[in-house]
Amino acid sequence: MAAQTMEQLVSLCKRRGFIFPGSAVYGGLQGTYDYGPLGVELKNNLKLAWWRANVWEREDMEGIDAAILMNKLTWRYSGHEETFVDPMVDCKNCKMRWRADQISGKCPNCASTELTEPRPFNLMFKTQIGPVPDPESFSYLRPETAQGIFVNFKHVLDSTSRKLPFGIAQIGKAFRNEITPRNFIFRVREFEQMEIEFFVRPGEDEAWHKKWVEDRINWWLSVGLSRQNLEPYHQKPEELAHYAKATVDLLYRFPHGLEELEGIANRTDYDLGSHSKDQGALGLKARVSPNSHSTDKLTYFDPETKQHVVPFVIEPSAGVDRGVLALLSEAYAEEQVKPAPAERLKPVEEALATFLKSVSRNEKIPAQAKEALLAEGERIAQAVGERLPSIAGLLSMPGAESIEVAKKLRGQVDPVVDEFYRTVLHFKPHLAPIKVAVLPLKKNNPEIVSTAKGIRRKLQSTGSMRVVYDDTGAIGKLYRRQDEIGTPFCITVDFDTLGEGQDTALKNTVTVRHRDSMAQERVAISELETYLREKMQSGA
Repeated sequence: MAAQTMEQLVSLCKRRGFIFPGSAVYGGLQGTYDYGPLGVELKNNLKLAWWRANVWEREDMEGIDAAILMNKLTWRYSGHEETFVDPMVDCKNCKMRWRADQISGKCPNCASTELTEPRPFNLMFKTQIGPVPDPESFSYLRPETAQGIFVNFKHVLDSTSRKLPFGIAQIGKAFRNEITPRNFIFRVREFEQMEIEFFVRPGEDEAWHKKWVEDRINWWLSVGLSRQNLEPYHQKPEELAHYAKATVDLLYRFPHGLEELEGIANRTDYDLGSHSKDQGALGLKARVSPNSHSTDKLTYFDPETKQHVVPFVIEPSAGVDRGVLALLSEAYAEEQVKPAPAERLKPVEEALATFLKSVSRNEKIPAQAKEALLAEGERIAQAVGERLPSIAGLLSMPGAESIEVAKKLRGQVDPVVDEFYRTVLHFKPHLAPIKVAVLPLKKNNPEIVSTAKGIRRKLQSTGSMRVVYDDTGAIGKLYRRQDEIGTPFCITVDFDTLGEGQDTALKNTVTVRHRDSMAQERVAISELETYLREKMQSGA
């Protein structure tokens, strides 16, 4: 079962080193997050899987990495200076600022209906270029990676001699001055995109658009998302961006609701036409602003027709951060290893009830935070036996730290969770931050430790998997920790490995534990590399 609440993911990500609040030591910076040791591995694995599928494994794709800073004219002719705006309102009561299209006539913070009239707000970050302040010496931090591909169209075409259809892929940072960053890493001010601009002949665009929608759905399924949580949405004509002929959004069922994970747009010839000179002679289908600054025509010479054409563009554009969030949500599970007896659950239920009463009586907690705490607490209370691990997320929510009985509740919960439950991330093996953990059964036995560390070094040296050694707890706790971070395989070195157990035939073998099934089997040390590689390739 996927994560039910964002609090479950936020708590796990901070506790286990996936994602941290940005600049936390100074109180944070809204809309920014830092990827920790495990988060950066997961993020890099997702990007590598995308790059492998869309660049390495295709014969019609090239990759680039364009600059974040671009000539400001790029954003004039792309339409961003004029159209890249959101409606903004201020609450006259609490002074909070919101996107007008995301609230229903009242402030989400204080419930006041005293709001200013909506006014346009450009989302691009402006930055000074050069050492001397000058109104004309500025640029923007790019709000998308796409324009870097469009302005490099001729460079790539001339240097690779590609023929239509072909695409250019890019992964890179983008920046948007969001009015209301929200829902963890779903909507932030600094993020990363995985984008393709696929160039096709006019007239072939609709068929290619349909094909790319199917390809992108299948790819997300291949990295572990379930079909029931992934839903294509065909934008209505009034919803389309100014450049789009058609757009299909792939919506994912995040803990906070069904929202966009990726968009696949038919951008027609708008972009290449917008950045071209002599537009009147190009026969453009899209309406573009006259360009008096461009130095080139972004066209393709078609050897079949002996004419220059401006290709149409199909754009699959996905957010890396949203992809990470979807993977975490899909993989997350709280599982009962064995039933917890009623006498162990009763003190937890009583402590939870006391905690919720304290929350409802606390007048210092903001209304929105209090409402969220009570809703999550009541959800858990309806089935404590099934949802006990969720209390860790409840206690990490805003406002919980101000409740004195929170420590007592945590003290009641932790021992029961450790004994009867596990939190596990069911990542596909190729995406898991750590592929293998090598664990010594007894950390003060030099021979066991030496053997375990030797296995770790040998497996890591293959360069095909991230392998760690861990001796910081009892073997049961180590298994739970690796489950919680999504490690597919744990290798335990024990006395049988040394030939000191009851069955001497087990010498030079280890126990391999599988994360998903918790099944264990003995494997010869000499066969470990082949065994693990086959299991990871099969997804087992």
